[in-house]
Amino acid sequence: MKSKPSLRSLVKAGLKIIPLVLLLSACSSSTTPSFLKENIPQAVQDICKKDYKLDVSSKLIGNTLWVYLPLEDIISKPENPDKYTERFFLEDKKNYLEERILKVNYLVKLAEEKEKQQEMALDKSVNEKIFKVLQVIRRVLFSVDNSKKDDPLFFCIVTADIKNGFEIKQIFYSPDLKKISYGIISQTEYQHRIIQDSEISPQIIGDKTGAHLVYREISLAEFIASQIQSRIKLKFQKPEVERNADIDKEVLKIISYTLNTYGFNDFTFVEISNLVTGTKNILNQKAILADSIE
Repeated sequence: MKSKPSLRSLVKAGLKIIPLVLLLSACSSSTTPSFLKENIPQAVQDICKKDYKLDVSSKLIGNTLWVYLPLEDIISKPENPDKYTERFFLEDKKNYLEERILKVNYLVKLAEEKEKQQEMALDKSVNEKIFKVLQVIRRVLFSVDNSKKDDPLFFCIVTADIKNGFEIKQIFYSPDLKKISYGIISQTEYQHRIIQDSEISPQIIGDKTGAHLVYREISLAEFIASQIQSRIKLKFQKPEVERNADIDKEVLKIISYTLNTYGFNDFTFVEISNLVTGTKNILNQKAILADSIE
């Protein structure tokens, strides 16, 4: 059984655990509609059970498909742990859209440089099962009768360790899945677009159906705000930048890139708050959506 400190350290670290998608191939997609939107949850459950002997629960709430995968002992110590250099200290801060103002909060500061390694990782067999679920979702979503143009925009895979009370929640944007499948975006970019969250709760223990989850519809604004938060974490946690990087400038680049990537303009201003220095920068839509921010 995994110790609670190990689980907590994994959650605190916010490690990015992404199912492999390199093997997804566009040529396996069906061109003939096979499923109605209302039948998607049952189709996902049936195919997971029949083809992979995986017992999942699935619900469709508005534009969001939820798939719950209950397993046991989903994390373990890696045989060859990834090593990385810690250069920055950061805390997760929530971003949100309120009254057409996109509020981005970040707490990133220089730390003593240390060599570190990944203490815990998703078990290989679990990663394979998540990948199989992803294959099923892709198969179903690509075969939906989209004559009504209301296909699910988001899907959320919740992989739960029902023995130890730990879960990983991954939110995907359906058009991104199509882009990686057809080679339009890279594997690395696709990984940066997935929103991941981890949680420890006694309610997860023994829950084989996902009864503890709050199933809801995910909005594009929420997804983008969360992705900005996730990209900031990826940029500075296992740093993609050097110690002398201009933190404010790097965050501004992330915001601009993410908004432009999704063509999101349902806002008037972006309020950017550096919680270390206490400074606040407010930019209008035109300024933040400029082709490039130098």
